[in-house]
Amino acid sequence: MKKLVLPLLSLLILGCGNNTLPKPKGYLRLEYPNATYEKAIVPLPFSFDKNKLADPIKTVKFSGNTNGIDIKYSSLKATIYLTYKAVKNDNIDSLLRDAQNLTQKHTIKADEISQKEFLRPDDKVYGMLYEIGGNAASQSQFYVTDSTKHFLSGSLYFYAKPNYDSIYPASEYLKKDIKRIMESVKWKE
Repeated sequence: MKKLVLPLLSLLILGCGNNTLPKPKGYLRLEYPNATYEKAIVPLPFSFDKNKLADPIKTVKFSGNTNGIDIKYSSLKATIYLTYKAVKNDNIDSLLRDAQNLTQKHTIKADEISQKEFLRPDDKVYGMLYEIGGNAASQSQFYVTDSTKHFLSGSLYFYAKPNYDSIYPASEYLKKDIKRIMESVKWKE
């Protein structure tokens, strides 16, 4: 029996070494195609460039002088919602306040909200881009206006529970599309 116990005991001691190896870090790598843009023709008093990756544009008629455009990205599970309102009876102050208040509603979940002024005076396009960091429902909000006739606001939403780390790559990709929309808006007179 002693002859059997001693070899088993030595195997047990030698077999329980503490040689742990660290696991390599794994990162999810999401790659999106380079954006190619085309002019979006919509039945509203403006045009803009849209990414060809987006689904066909859906226009929505709201009450009064408000119209909407949904730029859906099925592959990214996201939509950029655009809302157009005509500026009438000096309502520009309330339109600006509403756009800013919509962004401020995300401060509860946002880690930060940065704003970038946008100016194209030659084309009469003035606006603001808000980038929202953290687990907020919307990662980007913006508006552009000529301040006398046209007001266009937009929001980016994902069809998922807001988890900033998970949607960050798609959010960054779509922020470029939002900037392109702002850069390419042309008012129809």
